[in-house]
Amino acid sequence: MRTGRTAMTMLGIICVAAGVCGAADLSEKKLIAVGWDMPNAERLRANYELMDQLPFRGSSLRFTGRGNTPFLDFAHGRDEWKPEDIAQIIEDLAAAKPERLTHNFLDIKATPGDVDWFDDEGWAIIVDHWRTAARVAKEGGIAGILFDPESYRNAQFGYKDQSQADQHTFDEYRAMARKRGGEVMAAVTEEHPDITILSLFMLSIFGPQIDQPTPALATSRYGLYPAFIDGWLDTVGERVTLVDGCESAYHYNSDVEHLAAANLIRNRCQRLISPENRYRYRAQVQVGFGIYLDAYANPPESSWYIDPGDQTPVERLEANLISALNAADEYVWLYGEQASWWPSPHARADAVRWGEKLPGVEEMFWSVIEPTLYAARLIEETGDAENLLQNAHFDAAEGEAAPGAEAADWQTEGAPSGWSFWQSAAAGSEGNPGWDGAVGHDAPGSATMTAVRSGCLIGSAEVTPGRRYAVSVWQRQTGEGHSSVRVRWKTEENKWHAEHEDRFLTAHGTDGDWQQMIGVVSAPEGTKWLVILLSMDGQQTEEDVAWWDDVKVFEVR
Repeated sequence: MRTGRTAMTMLGIICVAAGVCGAADLSEKKLIAVGWDMPNAERLRANYELMDQLPFRGSSLRFTGRGNTPFLDFAHGRDEWKPEDIAQIIEDLAAAKPERLTHNFLDIKATPGDVDWFDDEGWAIIVDHWRTAARVAKEGGIAGILFDPESYRNAQFGYKDQSQADQHTFDEYRAMARKRGGEVMAAVTEEHPDITILSLFMLSIFGPQIDQPTPALATSRYGLYPAFIDGWLDTVGERVTLVDGCESAYHYNSDVEHLAAANLIRNRCQRLISPENRYRYRAQVQVGFGIYLDAYANPPESSWYIDPGDQTPVERLEANLISALNAADEYVWLYGEQASWWPSPHARADAVRWGEKLPGVEEMFWSVIEPTLYAARLIEETGDAENLLQNAHFDAAEGEAAPGAEAADWQTEGAPSGWSFWQSAAAGSEGNPGWDGAVGHDAPGSATMTAVRSGCLIGSAEVTPGRRYAVSVWQRQTGEGHSSVRVRWKTEENKWHAEHEDRFLTAHGTDGDWQQMIGVVSAPEGTKWLVILLSMDGQQTEEDVAWWDDVKVFEVR
């Protein structure tokens, strides 16, 4: 009997699984933590090792001095900042050395928002605030700036709210907002040419107003914001990334809503940008999404409530997170108020952790954002308890065929118990399957293929549509040939199904060494059988041998 290996921490698994074969196609999408528990540079320095154990790739950071004075909360104001405070922030950021939490963003708010767009002196200070934030990000090793344009106090972007609105037309204000946006971006780009600016929303907020922009924007509290963004695009460096974080997604509860918003941002929103800047918009603006965690913890009578239907709140959150990740270019940010992920000076948030507020949420995040690494950890922890395959360790050479998917041209002769074999007559393949009682990955016993020009050993497991399954296979070979694992699907009627959902796992190891191929697959609707093909191509002689062992298929969650 094979035994499971010693359980490891998730960070340890990440280090191990980084070299696992088949992990190359891990998602590049990133979860960013945003909320009342956001750390400042001092707390990041103190807690980054703890924060690294969570599934996030980054966090928003409050730009404060010692004593939690919130400088960038008032970036759009006239207060000037002390050089000694800035130096301390850079020192704290540079001293924090997270391994995973490397995409952090300094939080800038468009408050107090009481500087008129025609106030040259006031805007010189605001531009300097942005310049300072970009310099701190660069020198502190921070990915960029998280911009919150919401009007918490004064409506920075509202035409009617400006102190000189009775002296200038909307079009004159729009021209000035574009000028100020250009000044801001020129300063930012000069300090940090590779910066990412993740705005909680850009033009996604204007969906209903895009078709008639001028009259609608003139009365909107954010009517000058498109011109400000147009100014960004006037002076943006070619290596700068801008992200529309689509805060409107707080209420989204379906694939369709996320896909429609992504289409809006990528296409129709360009109507609010001047024609000469649209190519920059298309090249440098990404789609992102916000998720409001409290909506999954609030009571049904709350206006901020996501109805989970027949699912648990965490299951519904999982579905919406997957929708957001699929539609986003890179970033999905999670905002919460009722709990915290790490120690926080905010008493309400610090009273309870999100793992207690939404039990199972951390495991769910790992399984979604890093499914292969999560599967690697589960394989370490679970041993054989949940393996859906028969004779998965090839302890038995012969026996009855396992129930499952089948086909007329599959043979069982020579194949290990519970497995079938197929090879291509068209390719002239005349190789042999077999069983080796002396060679194995963890213990003696493995399946073999010899002189197979094109063929595979075939196993199957009954699965549930919509569920996700981890797949792990160990393989070694000598001589010629290329090995891979292909996961396919069959219906209850034993017909091949959803070929576009097939998944390949490939080994790239040293000849003669055992290599692991690992991945996570989702069973498509209409599926009954997961069919795993241990495939071999290019063997020529009896000296070309491949061994297969310790095959695992189990449900991830």
